[in-house]
Amino acid sequence: MFRKAIVRPPSGTFAQGLTSSDLGIPDLRKALIQHEAYCEALRSCGFELTTLKPDPLFPDSTFVEDTAVIAGAAAVITNPGAESRKGEVVEIRSVLAAHIDRIYRIQPPGTLDGGDICEADGHFFIGISNRTNEEGAGQLAGFLAKEGYTSSSVNIRGIEQILHLKSGIAYLGEGNLALIEPFLGMKAFTGSNILRVPPDENYAANFIRVNDSVLLADGYPKIVEMIEELGYQVKLLDMSEYQKMDGGLSCLSLRF
Repeated sequence: MFRKAIVRPPSGTFAQGLTSSDLGIPDLRKALIQHEAYCEALRSCGFELTTLKPDPLFPDSTFVEDTAVIAGAAAVITNPGAESRKGEVVEIRSVLAAHIDRIYRIQPPGTLDGGDICEADGHFFIGISNRTNEEGAGQLAGFLAKEGYTSSSVNIRGIEQILHLKSGIAYLGEGNLALIEPFLGMKAFTGSNILRVPPDENYAANFIRVNDSVLLADGYPKIVEMIEELGYQVKLLDMSEYQKMDGGLSCLSLRF
């Protein structure tokens, strides 16, 4: 059961962030409304939120998930793969220090984004992507082993339209793992009950299980039906402005 989450609303420079999307320029007013709805959904699931101030120096800083990986009583501060995002970790480290007993740090030349990390009942899948390199993945695996966790690496470079591992994977719990088609058949995911995400609903693969509910992007009825058939309660959220900036539901919070 998660109890706390760190969030940060987008700033006035949000539209200047990194994106490969061709969906247009995000509307800041709408993005703020969507962010507050996201925060309210977390509160309704039993979370106590720490809300950081918007930071115009870092346009992508609303995507706080990329700055740290939390593993039980420990946290690993990342070294983001995009140069423009490296400064985001400074404040996150000080905020996490008030909640987390042990803090590690990914050191150069290692790079690592939190969006490339998916935990499944104590096992961590680590995506090797354009933002997370082999050195960063190796450092994280070492820290996780010290804390009693296992991990495996998954190379997602070359898979089109996938920025991070969690752009195409989500763990529901109880052994249920949702995957987009390019991930099907990968050795790292054997042993799980695989839920195939319909190709026309790939964006919805970035959903999050939060205690007794699943937060999922609105507008993807096939995956909603799939999850509800397994007995999970779904809460739908409009994510249109974050999708324009390559962001998803998991990106907007650090949950622990």
